[in-house]
Amino acid sequence: MDKKSLRKQLRAARREHVAQLPDAMRGLVFRHPPAPLLGMIGDDAVIGLYRAMPEEAPTTSYAGFFQERGHTIALPRFTDPAGPMEFAYHSDPYGETDIEEGAFGLHQPLSDAEKLSPDVLFVPLVGFTERGERLGQGGGHYDRWLADNPDSLTIGLAWDCQKVEALPIEPHDQPLAAIVTPTRLYGPF
Repeated sequence: MDKKSLRKQLRAARREHVAQLPDAMRGLVFRHPPAPLLGMIGDDAVIGLYRAMPEEAPTTSYAGFFQERGHTIALPRFTDPAGPMEFAYHSDPYGETDIEEGAFGLHQPLSDAEKLSPDVLFVPLVGFTERGERLGQGGGHYDRWLADNPDSLTIGLAWDCQKVEALPIEPHDQPLAAIVTPTRLYGPF
């Protein structure tokens, strides 16, 4: 199956899965990273997260968790829809007073927020394999950023229904070091 068709199928499965979850359940999953994963993250690591869309694996609790542990939090930011993705300082994961609407309708750090380079990057995904392969949204923004920042520890967050046996991987697709779902930690790879 080609990537476009697979994205459509996996988005539908994700949408159906999330719609069946009670609101209270959504608040309980992804509260904090699994202990084995924490052992891979240095005390001074800058943590890159994404601000989740309604059907993506949520990141709000992770942002609060890491900030309370003293980590600096960064979110993706686009200064231009055609430009590269960068990361910038996110100081308020609870109130989100430092967020504005940016390219693609995404909420991102303010334009004057300090640019950062995450040591650990939690990435959204549409699909994944248990070998650490990732199918993203299709824009290639994360793959390009990861290719330019190969030392960043990259971890996917996903619902269990997003796991597939195989993906049509291309040379530019960047693998993940681990994947966290509500029921399991895949990796480290």
